[in-house]
Amino acid sequence: MYFVYIIESEKGKRFYIGQTEDIEKRVERHNRGRSLSTKAYIPWVLKWWKEYETRSEAVKVETALKRIKNREGIKRFVNENNFRGVAQPG
Repeated sequence: MYFVYIIESEKGKRFYIGQTEDIEKRVERHNRGRSLSTKAYIPWVLKWWKEYETRSEAVKVETALKRIKNREGIKRFVNENNFRGVAQPG
């Protein structure tokens, strides 16, 4: 299974959209500074995720979400789509 996720920085009020096979480990990597694109905005909070059977499905959804270019659009998406949350790692 693959996950598409949206995390939000508590520090910079930024969003990051990604996909992964292990969502808990991936969020943990973001919060440990092991991703150059998110390192400067630690700590991150998982705001939304959804599971897909194939990586190709996940990549398609990730790409579509990344087309939302403004913060308000992403916030609206998160609010309109049920949060499928898990316990915050770390």
